[in-house]
Amino acid sequence: MIEHYDFGRIVVDGKEYTSDVIIYPDHVDGNWWRKEGHRLQVVDIEKAIEEKPEILIVGTGASGLMEVPKEVESYLTSQGIKLVVDTTQKACDEYNRLSPSGKTIAALHLTC
Repeated sequence: MIEHYDFGRIVVDGKEYTSDVIIYPDHVDGNWWRKEGHRLQVVDIEKAIEEKPEILIVGTGASGLMEVPKEVESYLTSQGIKLVVDTTQKACDEYNRLSPSGKTIAALHLTC
């Protein structure tokens, strides 16, 4: 469960992270990095896709500056994964709401 988020900082299950994260059902990757920084690519979320989640939630930053191109959405849809994209605060709220009911993964950009 995400307990707290603010710009550049998130607390998940009692542990604080200050770098972008991917939250899996059984662990957190606390040092997630993207190939192009503010532009998400399929390669950036390959490990998450391998987990075959029902839902992938992407937090695009405090101001929503990280772009999620249509080709990423199309690829996820072709893999049977529902994509939810929103600012990171809203993505955190959505993760907390959806994660108990299914296999949900969140990839969260903590700044911008």
